[in-house]
Amino acid sequence: QVELVESGGGLVQAGDSLRLSCAASGRTFSIYHMAWFRQAPGEEREFVARIMWSGAITFYGTTAYADSVRARFTISRDKAKSTVYLQMNNLKPGDTAVYFCAADMRQLAAGSTAERAYDYWGQGTQVTVSS
Repeated sequence: QVELVESGGGLVQAGDSLRLSCAASGRTFSIYHMAWFRQAPGEEREFVARIMWSGAITFYGTTAYADSVRARFTISRDKAKSTVYLQMNNLKPGDTAVYFCAADMRQLAAGSTAERAYDYWGQGTQVTVSS
């Protein structure tokens, strides 16, 4: 069992930055990947970024990003704190959504952006970007 708790959301203006955090507890030693997804009002949840928990470099790389956030968002993790971060720069109104973190316990997330590859989810944190 893994528990995920997100924090750091808020209301910002276009062009501002925010850093989201996701603190993991429980069987964190069994995590293979951590990821951020987001869900805008009336939209389906979509993949944002993924990172290997171990930091190892594989065929799919250590990190991956959706095209819409590449070069603006950076995912990182601090294993000592069991925390994953999402640094979001140059935010746009289109980034407005509830942001969720997720944990892959079955090594299914490598090369995948599918929600079904993840086993545990946080409750989400709201990010609102005004124009």
